[in-house]
Amino acid sequence: QVQLVESGGGLVQAGDSLRLSCAASGRTFNRQAMAWFRQAPGKEREFVAAISSSGGITFYADSVKGRFTISRDNAKNTVYLQMNSLKPEDTAVYRCAGRNGPIKTERTEYNYWGQGTQVTVSS
Repeated sequence: QVQLVESGGGLVQAGDSLRLSCAASGRTFNRQAMAWFRQAPGKEREFVAAISSSGGITFYADSVKGRFTISRDNAKNTVYLQMNSLKPEDTAVYRCAGRNGPIKTERTEYNYWGQGTQVTVSS
């Protein structure tokens, strides 16, 4: 059973930065593609960023491209999301997710989910 635990959320002002972390259990982390999704009140969960098992391939939603960076440290079983130039529209619960196999951007492709961490950006 893969367990994912997010941390690093908080309340910040527009223009500030946050770094989210997702710690994973299990022995297969280095074979899993990982991703971040977010869900704002009244909206569907949307893709934010994804990274391949080796870290060599990344994808970003257009809304965060150039501001967010996904990375991973397989030795620590951890994936990160560095968020810069935060905007109020980034306010959401951010969840990390994992899957066995290649990188995907569709939430239905992910098997393992964390409980989420709240990011609130004030104007």
